[in-house]
Amino acid sequence: MDLSEKTCTACRVGAPLATEEEIALFLPQIPEWKIVEVAGVNQLRRVYAFANFVDALAFTNKVGALAEEAGHHPALLTEWGRVTTSWWTHKIKGLHVNDFVMAAKTDLLFQAL
Repeated sequence: MDLSEKTCTACRVGAPLATEEEIALFLPQIPEWKIVEVAGVNQLRRVYAFANFVDALAFTNKVGALAEEAGHHPALLTEWGRVTTSWWTHKIKGLHVNDFVMAAKTDLLFQAL
């Protein structure tokens, strides 16, 4: 199952967190992403490198458009030469399958540059 071909589905309070089995299946498909804990909440995080601020900002805007289309929004930190992207599901305070799907789709945006 290619994560980037899946659709992000609406998530509600009480939706299940991604299982350990799902995480073990999904992480190899997004090898540059790391699971980090922030204030007790697991998040997927990746830092993308760029040659300058203009390219980093253009990528940020593409990720923003992807997020709006899916109705699922990351934390984005845009700096000179890099964009830090973090996906997690706020409603369930952790990782949902949607977060892995969106991470894979974010990687596709980066690869297309």
